Amino acid sequence: MTNNFRMSSAKLRSTNYVLRTNSRGVTIMLVIAFMGIFAVLMGTISSYVFQQAKYGRALFGREQAINIAEAGLEYYRWFLAHNPSILVNGTGLVSPYTYPVNDPEAGAVGEATVTAAANLQCGAVQWIDLASTGVSDSAPGFPRTLEARYLKSSVAEYSYILNSNVWQGSDVVGPYHSNGGIRMDGASNSNVTSKVSTWTCTYSYGCSPSQSKPGIFGAGTGYNLWSYPAADISFESMAVNFSTLKTYAQTSGIYLSPTAAYVAGVQQGSSYSSVGSDDKHGYRIVFRSDGKVDVYRVTQTSGVSSIHIDNTSQWTTDYHTIVSQTLLTGSPFALPSGCSIIYSQAKVWLEGTVKGKITVIAADTTGVINPDIILQNNINYATGDGTTGLTAMAQHSVLYPLIVPDQMSVRGIFVAQSGYYGRNFYNCYYGGTNSRRTSLALQGTVVSNQRPATKWGYNSLGWGCAGGGSSSDYSGFNTRTTTYDQILAFSPPPFTPATSVDYKLTMWREQ
Repeated sequence: MTNNFRMSSAKLRSTNYVLRTNSRGVTIMLVIAFMGIFAVLMGTISSYVFQQAKYGRALFGREQAINIAEAGLEYYRWFLAHNPSILVNGTGLVSPYTYPVNDPEAGAVGEATVTAAANLQCGAVQWIDLASTGVSDSAPGFPRTLEARYLKSSVAEYSYILNSNVWQGSDVVGPYHSNGGIRMDGASNSNVTSKVSTWTCTYSYGCSPSQSKPGIFGAGTGYNLWSYPAADISFESMAVNFSTLKTYAQTSGIYLSPTAAYVAGVQQGSSYSSVGSDDKHGYRIVFRSDGKVDVYRVTQTSGVSSIHIDNTSQWTTDYHTIVSQTLLTGSPFALPSGCSIIYSQAKVWLEGTVKGKITVIAADTTGVINPDIILQNNINYATGDGTTGLTAMAQHSVLYPLIVPDQMSVRGIFVAQSGYYGRNFYNCYYGGTNSRRTSLALQGTVVSNQRPATKWGYNSLGWGCAGGGSSSDYSGFNTRTTTYDQILAFSPPPFTPATSVDYKLTMWREQ
């Protein structure tokens, strides 16, 4: 019995030893496993921390780069402002230019590389496109580029710019400005500004008796955007130098003299009898969707009696209806791409589909006549992506004649430098059913020195077609809408008049 007990105790001690040995092995394995897991976790955390630090440096470098790029643009603007001769014909433009950027406290932080390209027409600068790439010394692998256009503000940024009192009865989309008082009865969705604090509203503006009114008043919506008095837009500073444009057209563009046509200085066909001596003759220009223009010599017109907005006390004969015309030799003419202007020293009729950016001028610097531009048919654009645009500048007025489409649509920037934009009053006796048109849709800009008018009430003149001066009678376009061309606001056709003598950076964006 005793021996058996001893043997059992020995076996028990051996079993305990084996158990203790196995426990130590498991513990070691667990420690090693946990150490491995800890090492992996620490490595991951360290890697994450380092990556975050690297990401933070990259973010900081990127922010520095955008500020460095902006510093490059601002420096180049300073450079151009102090070298105005560059803005004449581009001579002296430095591109690319590297500008080191320094922090007054921390020293050098990086550099900006600025590239500049001048947009030229007829050898004259229209604007300068800038691209500034900023690189931070702290993160050179993360450059950023800003682009901007350096140009003067133009009339294309407005729907209307007027130099007189006005009664606006139709809806307007886009900024509206007058140097006179404004009665705004149409809806407006943008700033409406007047130079004056008060003005005298008379019978012709719907006030009877005459009375003093605020700079802007009326039943139109959007009055929260009305502002007066506001800074004026000077028509004198905005005035176009017709003599200079005439020289450009004679040498590099299309020049329509009273007796011949020239393309880039080369006469097209033979000379003919003058069409520039009076208001009864001139040129008809038809835009083509292929970018060319058909030019006709207008040899005969018919007259119709009308009343003009600048003299409502007398009847005047308008000679706006073409009776006979002759296509010029060489038509259609292709506009020189480097000088896309047409200068006519005679009255001009316009219509068609415009392709490319074109400027048409009707002016006579010799003083024989003060020509108008007549919008006798629809004017459309071949493209709507900003590569197409029309500016039509008349030394006197821009007018719609008696015979036009019932639902008329025109696109362009129309400038009546000394006269007015609109349609004269044609009564039903002289004009028949043509005296009334249903609608006019304008997409672009109106610049008018004198009061514009595209709709007349018979009652305001004291009589009507139905007799008795019915207030429902009208002459002109019954419904009118004007929408400014936002795309052309920052890339207008050549020599579009500016509203400021100062240049500024516009179209600021990151590449």
